[in-house]
Amino acid sequence: MFLINANIFTNVDINGIAEPIIREYFTRLNNNDFEATAALFAEQGYLNPPFEKMIKGKEAITQYLNKEAVGVKCHPEHGEILFSNNLITKYKIEGKVQTNYFAVNVSWLIELNNTKEIMAVDVKLLASLNELLNFRNS
Repeated sequence: MFLINANIFTNVDINGIAEPIIREYFTRLNNNDFEATAALFAEQGYLNPPFEKMIKGKEAITQYLNKEAVGVKCHPEHGEILFSNNLITKYKIEGKVQTNYFAVNVSWLIELNNTKEIMAVDVKLLASLNELLNFRNS
């Protein structure tokens, strides 16, 4: 379990993922520590949220998360390595995101460079068009 209480998260465990940087990413994000979350990214790293333009660079990622991610909780459940070589490792993780208004199934594609910095986080909603329209109408 990852909750100590409603506001404090311990380190996140993800079935199939042993990489500490990925667990740290979700832990910092869930703790609303957005500057520390962005610090895990490489200088040219980016966050690609659903329905938004790509957010590139640590400062821009921090600003975006401060504006859009307060109170959002990520619950990654399981993942796998999609690709790995001497330069990058790509992971796919699936789970849920909980907002104040709804929960939705999500996948995260996370790419780490060979120095264990985050190069990319692509967030994909795993919801049908009808489910997304229901969110808008709620």
